[in-house]
Amino acid sequence: MKTNFKYIKGIFLSSILLGSFSCTKLKDEPYTTIISSQLTVNDQSSAALLGAAYSNWRFVLLDWDGLWRAQELSADQEVIPGRPNGWVDGGVYKRIHDHKWTADEGIVVNTWGRTYAGITNCNRLIYQIETGLIPLGATKEATIAELKALRASYYYILCDIFGNVPIVTQFDLPEGFLPQQSTRKQVYDFIIKELTEAIPLLNEKNDASTYGKFNKWTAYTLLAKMYLNAQVYSGTAEWAKCIEACNAVINSNAGFRLEADQKNVFLTNNENSKEIIFALPLDEKYTNNWNAFDLHMQSLSPENQKTYNLLSAPWGGMAAIPQFISSYDPDDQRFRKNWIKGQQYAADGTPLLGTMGATKDKPLVYLNEIPSIDFGESVHGLRLGKFEIKMGATVQLSNDFPLFRYADVLMMKAEALLRTGQADAAALIVTEIRRRAFPGTPDKAVVTGAQLQNGSTYNYGRRDKDVTTNEGGANITYGRFLDELGWEFDQEGRRRQDMIRFGAFTTKSWFSHNADNNPDKNLFPIPRPEIAKNPNLTQNKGY
Repeated sequence: MKTNFKYIKGIFLSSILLGSFSCTKLKDEPYTTIISSQLTVNDQSSAALLGAAYSNWRFVLLDWDGLWRAQELSADQEVIPGRPNGWVDGGVYKRIHDHKWTADEGIVVNTWGRTYAGITNCNRLIYQIETGLIPLGATKEATIAELKALRASYYYILCDIFGNVPIVTQFDLPEGFLPQQSTRKQVYDFIIKELTEAIPLLNEKNDASTYGKFNKWTAYTLLAKMYLNAQVYSGTAEWAKCIEACNAVINSNAGFRLEADQKNVFLTNNENSKEIIFALPLDEKYTNNWNAFDLHMQSLSPENQKTYNLLSAPWGGMAAIPQFISSYDPDDQRFRKNWIKGQQYAADGTPLLGTMGATKDKPLVYLNEIPSIDFGESVHGLRLGKFEIKMGATVQLSNDFPLFRYADVLMMKAEALLRTGQADAAALIVTEIRRRAFPGTPDKAVVTGAQLQNGSTYNYGRRDKDVTTNEGGANITYGRFLDELGWEFDQEGRRRQDMIRFGAFTTKSWFSHNADNNPDKNLFPIPRPEIAKNPNLTQNKGY
């Protein structure tokens, strides 16, 4: 049982009660009948009420064809090839891999709608608190600040993925209201303003009472992330401000620290990790809607049901791109522990055999090779295993998902130092993080400032059955640091963002993806249905 069971249960029970709402339905009278003027609010009920706004983050990130897929399957670490049991699905995964997505794509439509649903829930709660429908008394100001910081995190998603989006901060809007579109720079400025104004009012505690909530340190981490990407979002770099925001967390005395073993951050019962700054609380007993958190099901082959005594057979699709796996040092514990490879076994130690395709009745041995995105056998590609898969797991994992963790704060500071001519100081931080990945070979943990200024070791270029090219990564500025980000944060739903910041997302080829050198692809299109119903919206350039 998780330490924060009551809080988690409150979040998701309130989500069931209050539901999710799209950005186009900004007023909902039935909700106000649930929250009456006679409501008595205590700490528990307040957490449950706010849970309606928090729960959307999980829907946005992890539900089918959402933000996680937009960030990862468009980048150079994971891919979903066709398999003997399907996974072609009309070519959707190939379109994402090839950067040929459309304005009707699931990752586009769902990320927009689910994110605005979170914004609407924040606006709803702010309105109900400000008008007294939810009576909070002395905690009113702090709670509104928390909700505004949370709302800023949803706008951070929109700023990153779509850029030019409407900013809606009111709930009591006239029927038929159609918001005006803001520029990406305006969205960026709005997020910075909301966070900087909220931070002084936010809770400084880092304990069970603030777990999974926007406290001061979560807000500072998001602020650092905004400044880290400021050049992309606004056109002006803000490296010094990024360092300042990171230092606020590092010097907070809130108890954050690196885990001795990175794997501890991703265990089934990871809620007590001192490395986690902000997590999405998950529990298979309560977050039991289909696709709530099912990366193991999307990745493992059906035969692996016997490995973990899973309640359902996995679906066997997603795998690592071989070029990325080949970039690891073989002694790196992140390579050894985060990827499922080699001969597969049942829980009792019996070697598993394939049950479909050309590997039927042959040893199920995961290989670091995939012929093409068009087709791979069950053995092709290493499988995702960063998040612990517990014995007897359901379709949903119970691991809390760490959105922000202390290693991220350290690496943001290191990158900002590197980009401002302080490479040796950056190298000390990167070395600190690498130490836990090389416990048996400590010399390999050490990285120098000169090395961080080198290009990438990722051997970019086409690698499929039809085409092989050799581009390498030597021409990526600070490419070695991009490598470090890849090794530390694989499978965490962020790779696209990092590649864009380092100028590699549209300029490099990998696996079956051809570089198109089209910077317009750094943003996704605004969903076609949104354009159709709101004449105030203009489609992003290139779509």
